[in-house]
Amino acid sequence: MQVTIEDVSPLTKRLQIVLPEESVSKKVEDTYRKLATSVSLKGFRKGKIPRKVLEKSYGDSVQQEVGEDLIKESYFDALGQTKIDVVVHPEITAREFAADGSFKYTAEVEVRPQFELGQVKGLEVEQAELVVTDSEINEELDRLRAQMAPLRSVEDRPIQDKDMAIIDFQGYHDGEIMKQVAGENYSVEVGSGRNGREFEGQLVGLKKGEETTRAIEFPASFANPVLAGKNIEFKITVKDIKERVLADLDDDFAKDVDANYATLDALKDHIREQKMAAKQKDQAGALTDKLMTKLLEGHNFEVPKRLVGYEVGQLIEEMETRLVNQGLSLETAGLNRDRLTEEYQGIAEKRVRGDFILKKIAEQEGIKVTDEDVEKGFQRISERYQMPVDEVKKFFTKRDDLLPYMNELLNEKILKFLSDEAVIKTVAATETAAGEQA
Repeated sequence: MQVTIEDVSPLTKRLQIVLPEESVSKKVEDTYRKLATSVSLKGFRKGKIPRKVLEKSYGDSVQQEVGEDLIKESYFDALGQTKIDVVVHPEITAREFAADGSFKYTAEVEVRPQFELGQVKGLEVEQAELVVTDSEINEELDRLRAQMAPLRSVEDRPIQDKDMAIIDFQGYHDGEIMKQVAGENYSVEVGSGRNGREFEGQLVGLKKGEETTRAIEFPASFANPVLAGKNIEFKITVKDIKERVLADLDDDFAKDVDANYATLDALKDHIREQKMAAKQKDQAGALTDKLMTKLLEGHNFEVPKRLVGYEVGQLIEEMETRLVNQGLSLETAGLNRDRLTEEYQGIAEKRVRGDFILKKIAEQEGIKVTDEDVEKGFQRISERYQMPVDEVKKFFTKRDDLLPYMNELLNEKILKFLSDEAVIKTVAATETAAGEQA
């Protein structure tokens, strides 16, 4: 086998691979021999069809099959000869059975970028001091009171904040009816933000039985992609208005929430612990984001375009999955695949560059995933989804499932290393930390 390398760009190599006649002819002979025993042609006994006849009837398909087999069998050996560090599957072009009996093909590949690691230890980041305020506890108590409160209809006043409005509605965009933006006897908790404060705010002041039209301009950042960036006209009919009958905040209320809490103070302590645990989890995620931002700021290098393309595809696939869970598609949500590809380009490049940086850190610091790490990961998944560990392991029996899991575990260890080595400045909760309001 002969392999020559052409530099297309710093990260793209074109391999010209030539297989000798003796290797090719043996593969061709074996394929025709196998074919002769499996096909039937009128006028010939099975297994006795002359080679010339087979070539006339099946020559193109045999060449296709042989070419694919030769590529599969030779590609990784060719890589071994070149010793280049390929990061994506090759793009195979220019397959050719030459007149001298050889077979040649071109494999265009992208290689791992070469760069020097900058500072990875002692990265300086700020984070806010974690505090659970009395106001936050009171907000949670109000939420529990509202959640547990019975509803009663009101007749003598219009909709106000915190009411449950029962409505029929239909959305229109540019005069066209939006089938996916409609509801009958639909419950809206006014002021909760669950249906968008833009929409909920338009209900305040409406009376039971009232029919009206409201135009709402939704921001481009709106969570629902069907509405984001659009001016929607809503036809609304108010069917009923309900208010909550709130319980008094006392020890009896605490017991109604959970019999384990004998007093209101005990319930407040529990809420404080839960809030603190949630803030600690959020802070850990924010710290990871800040460390990655620091790393990306200190490492600017070109990344393989096809790898970025794969990452863009993954981001779009994640978006499609979220939409499917809402009963939507890209089309019904008014999204364009080409536009998403453009929008996700920058995010994908950062993800790919970040992964290369993390793997370089792992190589430099000798960070590896151990059997113990894998078992702990299985246990964590088991606890999260409340299923036996043996059942969890069944989901990772295939290599294509195990590799992303191992990569996730490795990245966790690298980020833990960076966090342990970072210089973290804790600022008061009222101060601005790293440009963000604590």
